[in-house]
Amino acid sequence: MRLGINLGYWGAGMDADNLAVAQEADRLGYDVCWAAEAYGSDAPTVLAWVAAQTERIDVGSAIMQIPARQPAMTAMTAATLDSLTKGRFRLGLGVSGPQVSEGWYGVKFDKPLARTREYVEIVRKAMSRERLSYEGEHWTLPLPGGPGKPIKLTVHPEREHIPLYIAAIGPKNLEQTGEIADGALLIFPAAEHLEATALTHIRAGREKAGLTMEGFDVCPTVPLALGEDVNALADMFRPYTALYVGGMGSRKQNFYNQLAQRMGYEKEAAEIQDKYLAGDKNGAAEAVPHSLIDSTTLLGPVARIADGMRAYAEAGVTTLTLAPAGFTLDERIAALRAGTEAMELAGLA
Repeated sequence: MRLGINLGYWGAGMDADNLAVAQEADRLGYDVCWAAEAYGSDAPTVLAWVAAQTERIDVGSAIMQIPARQPAMTAMTAATLDSLTKGRFRLGLGVSGPQVSEGWYGVKFDKPLARTREYVEIVRKAMSRERLSYEGEHWTLPLPGGPGKPIKLTVHPEREHIPLYIAAIGPKNLEQTGEIADGALLIFPAAEHLEATALTHIRAGREKAGLTMEGFDVCPTVPLALGEDVNALADMFRPYTALYVGGMGSRKQNFYNQLAQRMGYEKEAAEIQDKYLAGDKNGAAEAVPHSLIDSTTLLGPVARIADGMRAYAEAGVTTLTLAPAGFTLDERIAALRAGTEAMELAGLA
């Protein structure tokens, strides 16, 4: 099992600290550094900035949003970043959610699976430097009856195959991800539930494509906090968990709430959502069960973190992406270093 880090969103006043965390992860031998986007900072700009100031670590988008860019533009960006970083770029894609897709980008959040499949096919075709033509339900290239013609990407990526990941939560999306991608970006992963909530669906998709799990990167993001008081550390993540389970999406369409239900928290997930959508964010945070936080994070001293890492490795995780938590840069760096120490203690390094 390899280690990665996730810097999350940029522009929250910690940009210099985030760069320092990325540079320390590079020095410690972490495998990949991911950056996110929603409706603030964009991932490619952040990744270019980080890559220019690191030496070895891969940089990856977790995610570049599908409604934000035409697929050919995504192929151009991926090829450019791969060239500039000398083969250190990983392309992570996702459909975002209905509120962002329709509210921010003006793109209907309909048929996300079919849209993702077509998008990936076009991106892969463009990055292969074939002349780009495509006929699908959502995209037709070139447009018929006009002056457009099939065009070939002029930038040469460093590699013939840029690793492509998809952020997936629901069973159908996970199955399709196994079928068409090189890796899956997961969130709120509990080691004891990983087979039922994710891997069984990914494996079905691999089998549909005539493939095995060999070489497929199972890549969950897991917050890590170092300290002795596990309960206090868990409380740090109550607002974060309540935001996703309670307020990320609509009442009818919240993928994270549905995931919590599949992990056995049906009643609790409903209560968190009811309170969050009613404006009681503190009540929603208080309603998050400690066990939900503890099973989807790495909390405590190094030995306890090592036990958690071993459980993830045994469950089938191939790249464990850490989000090192702390109120200061020193605390985040200490958490980052604890990650490598725990890997060694767990016998995984």
